[in-house]
Amino acid sequence: MRRLDFIRSSAIVGASLTTPRLLKATSGMFALPGERRIAKILNARRSMVQNVPVLRAFAGGQNDLVSPFVMLDEFGPLDVDPGTIGMDIQAHPHAGVVPTTYLVQGSGRHTDSMKNDIVYHEGQYMLFNSGRGAIHEEVSDDQLRSNGGVVHGFQIWLNLPAKDKFCPPNTAIHNPEVIPVIQKGKSRIKILIGSLFGGTSPTETYSPTFYYHITLAAGERLDVPVTSGHNAFVYVVQGEMELEGRHAVKDEQMALYEREGDVLQYYSETGCEFLLLGGQPLNEPVVSYGPFVMNSQEQINQCYQNYRAGRMGEL
Repeated sequence: MRRLDFIRSSAIVGASLTTPRLLKATSGMFALPGERRIAKILNARRSMVQNVPVLRAFAGGQNDLVSPFVMLDEFGPLDVDPGTIGMDIQAHPHAGVVPTTYLVQGSGRHTDSMKNDIVYHEGQYMLFNSGRGAIHEEVSDDQLRSNGGVVHGFQIWLNLPAKDKFCPPNTAIHNPEVIPVIQKGKSRIKILIGSLFGGTSPTETYSPTFYYHITLAAGERLDVPVTSGHNAFVYVVQGEMELEGRHAVKDEQMALYEREGDVLQYYSETGCEFLLLGGQPLNEPVVSYGPFVMNSQEQINQCYQNYRAGRMGEL
């Protein structure tokens, strides 16, 4: 694929707004001092990224409520038959953003212009900090292509602050054994970024950020502390749960919170798996064009020129 064709095909699109569904609370939850309110609920949209099916929860358009994040995709589940190519995201550039990959099933292979060649597996968490510009490729690894299997995970883009947009690129990967897992009753919380309930992730970020993978047990309530003034949002992977004791969200939906308040309440009658993310809003302009996320059109133009001139390296 030609350089310009890929950048054009990478244009990001948003999710659709839905009317919040009210319900009769079964949790016994009641309003707490400092409890957050829901700002809006969105439906994820089905799309394709080259040959991989994705559910796109958001990509631009919600920056005030999701910053410092700029995109959330759930990719797969993709069934890979033995002897087939599997996931095949061709080499492409990024700049000004940190695409993160969290694999919950299967395996994959990441190569980049910093000469990294990494086979990653279920439970690992990888951050590709593109900084001033770098190229990467995401494909199925040889073993998965040979034996077949299923690939399922999340690619979530973390924005870089203006002062760090042109930092040197780098790639980091964290193995499951170093990622804290906290038990609260029968519920389970995996801390990919940030600190919660005594657990702290080894992931380093350029601004205060959190990213939790939560499995809420049936019939359990969970109260999660957050910093008032910071953003917070949830993406439901599987199941259904109550928010604020009166709103319902289910799989393929996300809820964005207002910024005031320092506690989030969750309850599920039947159990629910979800991602909870947020952090300190950057409060900076966001200008994006395909895989480039910058603060001005001039910077976007410079990224495109750098890529065409080969200054972002090669695989």
